[in-house]
Amino acid sequence: MSEPSTTAARARVTVRQQLPLLAALVALWMMLWGSMTPLTILSGIVVALIVTRAFYLPAVELSGRFNPFWFAVFVARVLAEMVVASFQVALLAIGPRARHRSALVKVDLTTRSDFILTGTALAVSLVPGSVVVEVDRASTVLYVHSLSVRTDADVEKARAHVLGLERDLLRAWGSRAEWEAVRP
Repeated sequence: MSEPSTTAARARVTVRQQLPLLAALVALWMMLWGSMTPLTILSGIVVALIVTRAFYLPAVELSGRFNPFWFAVFVARVLAEMVVASFQVALLAIGPRARHRSALVKVDLTTRSDFILTGTALAVSLVPGSVVVEVDRASTVLYVHSLSVRTDADVEKARAHVLGLERDLLRAWGSRAEWEAVRP
């Protein structure tokens, strides 16, 4: 069986599916110009339509479920971790010049959603001391470089941290089936 042609794949992407992308591109256009005049909005819509037609991107399938409370909890968790990790990394930097060990940790995510995969990877990379160095999109695996890893228990702690971020993001934005799969 052959792959569908690019034009056939494009035909299946509806305007409704691209609406979040179009809105984000128009918002970005307005921020770049620093104004919200009718002309800026109209030109942003035109540019967004041209960009989405000229540079095809596959549609991101959203679950259709969003919980603002749990999303706020997720954002608060990431912000708190950023503050704490910033101090931890600063202490590593100014502390004694001992050899600090780090590790590359493979984390198999539960989700199959590109949206949740990307959100989890961004949250991991925002927290100092960890960065996603590779993403295997086909099997939803993140390879995370983590600081201060000395033992196997530290590796498991780093893996659990990433899976916890994925779980919190699934609680806020994932499908019901994915949330049930990771629910504690």
